[in-house]
Amino acid sequence: MTEPIRVLVCDDQVLIRTGLATIIDAQPDLEVSGECEDGQAAVDLAAQLRPDVVVMDVRMPVLDGIQATRLLAGAEVERPVKVLVVTTFNLDEYVYEALRAGASGFLLKDAPPAQLLHGIRTVAAGSALLDPEVTRRLVGRYAARIRPAHSAPGDIPLTPRELEVLRLIADGRSNSEIAAALVISQETVKTFVSRILSKLGLRDRVQAVVYAYRQGLVT
Repeated sequence: MTEPIRVLVCDDQVLIRTGLATIIDAQPDLEVSGECEDGQAAVDLAAQLRPDVVVMDVRMPVLDGIQATRLLAGAEVERPVKVLVVTTFNLDEYVYEALRAGASGFLLKDAPPAQLLHGIRTVAAGSALLDPEVTRRLVGRYAARIRPAHSAPGDIPLTPRELEVLRLIADGRSNSEIAAALVISQETVKTFVSRILSKLGLRDRVQAVVYAYRQGLVT
């Protein structure tokens, strides 16, 4: 049998933290390796426990979820830990910053348990978790603020087809939806995605979404 996915749950609200831990521990392929109530504790516990995924709240005492995410999964971290951010819509600016800090994805706190479990498994497998509608609302809202004053597709080292795929990624489309839109196979889409990430030096689809908005490829 494969080892269960080890999850560290970090939320300063006891009821939410306990509820998340209970849902996770009930799954045979998941286990809660630890719980904590602030970002600094998450950083410290992650160093000790080396969980596969940290489920991270955003607004917490001592050290908020954004700073904690940067310390756990930022570009300068030698052994990054995958972080799944949970939040509410009224904190979406914080979530955008958390994604830039290195989070692998995000969920809303009112998401059903099945979606939470799917999110943990997705992030643990090395994929990014992006809900299409939330992505458009969240990143799109701040696109004008983060977009450079002058940018053009010609400055981006991608072919026209790769740019097309990148725009669809930024729109929150899944591989199957991109394949249908472009009338190509899902394997071809995977090849395009891999090539895009490699050319742009990006870690995952989350960073690709941020990049696309920063370059003004989507509105």
